[in-house]
Amino acid sequence: MAVETEVLNELHRLRARVPQLTGTLAASTDGLVLAQDMPDVQPEGLAALTAAALGVGRRMVDLSGGGEFRELLVRGAGGCLATYAAGPSAVLTLLAGDRVNVGRLHLEGRRSGARIGALMATRTTDERSPGSGGGESPGRAPGARMPGALPVRVPPQSRRRP
Repeated sequence: MAVETEVLNELHRLRARVPQLTGTLAASTDGLVLAQDMPDVQPEGLAALTAAALGVGRRMVDLSGGGEFRELLVRGAGGCLATYAAGPSAVLTLLAGDRVNVGRLHLEGRRSGARIGALMATRTTDERSPGSGGGESPGRAPGARMPGALPVRVPPQSRRRP
């Protein structure tokens, strides 16, 4: 079974566990749709916005010294949107109504994000295997930026004293 099919099955199971969800989307960190279950929203546009929000979220966490990006929650008058890291190459975005239990949303979103991350890791491993036709990709050097991450610019310290 293809990884995308398994990711879509995970999205369906997630919607069954959290009935207040109005849409689910799994996307790559560069904004490409992997799988979606969103009847009322254009998934390509949301995937692109999710990738942009992921970049901003990663940058904010990095600048604040908060470690690795995990999740982002945006609340509006009619509901909320939650984005969860799903391994190094994917992101999970959930749309929910205003009556959703945010604690349950986080619990289930984090679990599904971990499952999707694991599925994507198997896809990456399969692509690197000798029989799959995928070339061996070089490993990332320690301290190197993740693909799609914004560079961090630290302004020089002022030499003047107030």
